[in-house]
Amino acid sequence: MKRWLAFAPLAALAALGILFATFGLHHDPHYAPDALVGQAAPDARLPGLDGSAPQDLKGRLAPGTLVNFFASWCAPCIQEQPALMALKAQGVRIVGVSYKDAPEKTRAMLARLGDPFAAVLVDRDGRTGLDYGVSGVPETFLIGQGGRILAKHTGPLTPESAEALLERAPAG
Repeated sequence: MKRWLAFAPLAALAALGILFATFGLHHDPHYAPDALVGQAAPDARLPGLDGSAPQDLKGRLAPGTLVNFFASWCAPCIQEQPALMALKAQGVRIVGVSYKDAPEKTRAMLARLGDPFAAVLVDRDGRTGLDYGVSGVPETFLIGQGGRILAKHTGPLTPESAEALLERAPAG
């Protein structure tokens, strides 16, 4: 009986190896769940970057608005800034949500790179990001009629990905 106990760790290791080979190796690391697409945007009250009193994020979401979660410490967020500035120049309304960032650092980033946002709200503790299902910044949501989330883009926006995201908006 004691001889079998000596092989128990080896059997457990083999079982784990089979489990990882079966499920772990077939996981697409680029897959990003879009759980909220088609649902109403979550309710959130966040302070403005300018220090204003908490505002209702959902109340700022007209159809065709993009909600962009970003941070000054996020290199891909800095990388997407030219695409956001181009969207602003095209008349696209973007609401920025500063995610887990210090307001003074967010202000410095926007002063340095340009401010593409119609409004910037501050999500210091990341709770609103969790409600939206943000797994990491940057993430951008397209809002439709009635405050519904029509589409989500994970990662930095490029001109091509921004165009593809906006194509999901109904004509009108």
